[in-house]
Amino acid sequence: MDNSSILTINGGSSSVRFALYEVDQSPQVIVHGKLDRIGSKGTSLTINHADNKERESHVIDASDHSAAIAAVLNYLEQQPAFATVKAVGHRIVHGMAHVSPQPITPALLNELRSVTAYDPEHLPHEIKLIETIQQRHPSLPQIACFDTAFHRGMPSVAKLLPIPRRYQTHGVERYGFHGLSFSYLMEELIRMGDPAATHGRVILAHLGGGASMAAVLNGNSIDTSMGFTPTAGLVMGTRTGDIDPGLIYYLAHAKQMSTEQFQHMVNHESGLLGISERSSDVRDLLECEADDVHAAEALALFCYQAKKWIGSFSTVLSGLDTLVFAGGIGENAPVIRERICTGLEFLGVKIDVTRNADNAPLISAAGSQVNVRVIRTNEELMMARMIIHLVGLTATESR
Repeated sequence: MDNSSILTINGGSSSVRFALYEVDQSPQVIVHGKLDRIGSKGTSLTINHADNKERESHVIDASDHSAAIAAVLNYLEQQPAFATVKAVGHRIVHGMAHVSPQPITPALLNELRSVTAYDPEHLPHEIKLIETIQQRHPSLPQIACFDTAFHRGMPSVAKLLPIPRRYQTHGVERYGFHGLSFSYLMEELIRMGDPAATHGRVILAHLGGGASMAAVLNGNSIDTSMGFTPTAGLVMGTRTGDIDPGLIYYLAHAKQMSTEQFQHMVNHESGLLGISERSSDVRDLLECEADDVHAAEALALFCYQAKKWIGSFSTVLSGLDTLVFAGGIGENAPVIRERICTGLEFLGVKIDVTRNADNAPLISAAGSQVNVRVIRTNEELMMARMIIHLVGLTATESR
């Protein structure tokens, strides 16, 4: 293989997604996969090849993220395309004030280590992934692609947290996340020829295990639901979203809960899982909601809050032209999309029931004032595009 290739790494709290892209006129995926349940029994590595519809699946031993990326590298290093990798891109959830991808230098790595308290659920794991690749391939350039960068241009009023201003000097403000997904969705809107992408009012709804929305005006993020950390905003699979901060004092004094226990609770025991006491997965809850009132309440709260955020962002935008659903729930749960959109007719939202059931790219009905779209997001492809642009690779240069 003569072409150069790019490896992207998307590390979560208990998973790692990866993709290997050939650099052509546009990035072309060669192989992609996911490592699930890191640190638990039954850690599985699934792999998909672009030229083969069969999926590989392997049970491996991965007690932490270092072991996880080692397992991924053990596999990828056996692929012919790996010898042509020119750079590795990492999704870095919390990017502080960075507005664009950056080469990972010792200084940047130290900066990330110094702010792990910003995002203890993701940053320590992402640093481990970077360090493990450095140890095995020290000459391979690594690039940080920041999930917060998409929102860095928000107006100051959208960034402010109403606490003593002195904490701003320590970087305490609203950042917003899911930026790689939102960047991809905006590029797709432009490709589709939706005029709202550059001159209009767009709400992007990334609804998955983690869920957030962004209000985009004339192509620029002006507000978003997540805040200083990815725990804020909408209720999520296991995260609370916005809650009364007075709970911290109450649980500490009435239930002797430590800050570490509180952090674990609001990120891993709450949300749909906490309310339903059954599952964090919308598919599971939909199957049992008719017979399980707690499952039904969890789904009702999710849709209710999503509807409220769409309403509030429509106010910030002074109206709405395009609404985009993405993420695992947004892309694959027609009943959830319908429940969220029902009642938004006053904004000009009207969906076509048949198109919605078919997960069509455009699910708004004829005559709807708002285009309602379903777009399959692709954070890994967005990273590959960013890296190719940053390092200056082209199809011609890579041959």
